[in-house]
Amino acid sequence: MGSLRNPVGPLPSSIYWRRRAVLASVAALLALLAVWTVSSGGGRTSQNGKGGGSGPHPATSITPGAPGSGPAIGTAPGGRDEAGAGGATGGDHGGAAAGTGAGGAGTGKNGEPGGSGSGAGGGSAAGPGQIPADSPLPTCAPSALQWEVKSTKNEYEPNERPRLELLARNVSGTTCKVDLGPKQAILSITQASTGKAVWSSADCPAGAGNVFYRLPANSETTQSLEWDRKFSSASQCQAPPAGSAVADTYVVEVKSPGMPVARTSFVLKQD
Repeated sequence: MGSLRNPVGPLPSSIYWRRRAVLASVAALLALLAVWTVSSGGGRTSQNGKGGGSGPHPATSITPGAPGSGPAIGTAPGGRDEAGAGGATGGDHGGAAAGTGAGGAGTGKNGEPGGSGSGAGGGSAAGPGQIPADSPLPTCAPSALQWEVKSTKNEYEPNERPRLELLARNVSGTTCKVDLGPKQAILSITQASTGKAVWSSADCPAGAGNVFYRLPANSETTQSLEWDRKFSSASQCQAPPAGSAVADTYVVEVKSPGMPVARTSFVLKQD
């Protein structure tokens, strides 16, 4: 036993102690390796005769989410483009302007029909492009519309009736409907020297106050009016004011909710 504590040999004892430390370390390492192999291999349990363990579990089923709340496409269909060629059904003094398309149909007097109309679905006659108020087409947003009013001449002779045109343009990429009826697109004529309103489409319209037109994307429609120079008054529908417009400059305005005011002017010349 003394040789274990005090190595005997020709070499210094420190060398023998180093050798013993190395051998002891190797033995300990081999023992640890054996223990790890036994524990990792034998700790698994078999399942259905197959080697198993605590591996990843099967993927759980995925519950589908809630269905969408609306259709993928929300824009209403527009159909084919059509250009109006006739006038819309209008009223007497203060009625809706008569419609004209690219073909240039007749002009209405103070809102009377200015061209041929055709019935649709058994309803009342309507000019090309005119549609029912309950049409599924979306109403044109003010941001999608541009409009202007103009007189076909700057000056009119004493025997001439001024002819006015209201142009509505759809600058969006979606077909929609626009209300150009006398109660919605209100056209008024004012005598410039007195500031007195002498005629308005909203005064006593004989037809419907709201008249809708189909306006395809990036297209326009023109409604025409021929003024007979007579006066109108909302309080005198049965007996309109007597007289007629005198020689002067007259200012025309068209107003509609959400839209900028469109203006033009013309002159009635003296005899």
